[in-house]
Amino acid sequence: MANTAQAKKRVRQAEQARQRNVALRSRVRTEYKKVLKAVASGSVEQAQAAYKSAQPVIDSMVNKGILAKNTAARRKSTLVGRIKALSASA
Repeated sequence: MANTAQAKKRVRQAEQARQRNVALRSRVRTEYKKVLKAVASGSVEQAQAAYKSAQPVIDSMVNKGILAKNTAARRKSTLVGRIKALSASA
């Protein structure tokens, strides 16, 4: 365990950051799943609306350091591809 006051403070700060990151990562996953669920339902309008709300969340997680830039781009690209495939079949 930490012995100095400085080390104890760093332990507290690290735990706060960890909890914040867990919550933010969960939010991204939730938004991602909402889009997938809308795509699965077959409604193009719902899927586009869900993507429109998920996109800024994904982008903001890049700025916060929760997601890497390429990871966010890949996830957004995957979602857009699914929505386009849905609209092409509809």
